[in-house]
Amino acid sequence: MDNFKIIRWKQRFENFKKSFHLLERTMSIAEPSEAERGGLIQFYEITFELGWKTLKDYLESEGFLVKTPRDVIKQAFQIDLIEDGENWLEALNDRNLTVHVYDEAIMLRVESDIRTTYFPLLKVLYNQLLKMQ
Repeated sequence: MDNFKIIRWKQRFENFKKSFHLLERTMSIAEPSEAERGGLIQFYEITFELGWKTLKDYLESEGFLVKTPRDVIKQAFQIDLIEDGENWLEALNDRNLTVHVYDEAIMLRVESDIRTTYFPLLKVLYNQLLKMQ
C-alpha cells in the first residue's frame, strides 16, 4: 500500500467523523423546525459526500481504481466493505436530488429516509472504518 494513500484516507476519515457526529446530534431532534430540517439534510449531504470520498480513498489505498461515487459504492459492496448496495445507491440519488432541487414534499421524504435508512448506513460505515483505522 502507498503510504500517501493510507494517510489520505485516514485524514478524510477524520473529517467524515466530525460530520457524522454533527448529523448524529441533529438526528436527536424529534420534531425539527424547518431550519433544523434544513440543517439535518445539509449535514446528511456533507456526511454522505465525505463517506463516499473516504471509501474512494480507502479503495485506492488498496489498489482499486474507482472514479465516480457509483463506482465506489459498487466496489465497496463487492468487497463487503459496505452492506445494502441498493440503499447506498438510493442514498446517492437522494443526495444528488437535495443538492439541486428544493421541494418541501421531497425534503420531508428525504428526511424520513435519512432517519430510517441512510443514517443507519452511514453509522455502519463509520463503525467499519473506525475498526480499520
